[in-house]
Amino acid sequence: MSDASVLDIAGLAATPVSHDPFPHVLMRGFVRPDRLAGVVGALPSLGSRGSFPIESVRLGNDAAQLMRELKGEAFRAAIAAKFGLDLADAPVMITLRGQTGAKDGQIHCDSIAKRVTVLLYLNPASEAWARQDGCLRLLRGPDDLENYAVEVPPVDGTLLVFPNGPTTWHGHRTFVGRRYTVQLNYMTTDAKAKYEMRRHRVSALVKRLMPAA
Repeated sequence: MSDASVLDIAGLAATPVSHDPFPHVLMRGFVRPDRLAGVVGALPSLGSRGSFPIESVRLGNDAAQLMRELKGEAFRAAIAAKFGLDLADAPVMITLRGQTGAKDGQIHCDSIAKRVTVLLYLNPASEAWARQDGCLRLLRGPDDLENYAVEVPPVDGTLLVFPNGPTTWHGHRTFVGRRYTVQLNYMTTDAKAKYEMRRHRVSALVKRLMPAA
């Protein structure tokens, strides 16, 4: 494993915030291209749907380094500066998803316990993404998946970040199959956030016993 960083923090700092349909940052190639193959090759084979806490899966060296950098202070500081937020005491929760099913992608806003959502996509380009299947859409409202301002192919180390709010509607067209996504959330410190983090810790304990993990 190289000692060089996996993530392009400087590139993130130079990427402007977009405001349509809500404030967000979208950056392709946030995982450095020369490190991407190593990271993807170090991901676990997840044979079932659902979000796996990273504590519950076995990561190879490059993927483990990526998670450390995502949890690190340089990334936190970059996100806080980008959106003018104080994230100094915000707890961090990271999960990994490797399979998407027919019930995934329905229009929603994230839980209010999640102050900021970070999505990092680790898939190669494919015909499915070219057809727009499984490409996340940032929506102008809660009722129409076709009423979108931005569409995000989940490929090549693409990063999407947005502070959560009552109008941060998003979803994607149905895709069934392998679709690797790292989700990091900076959480609130209230009871709901503590409940969600506790639930994920219990889930991590259970999933350590699962052969697919």
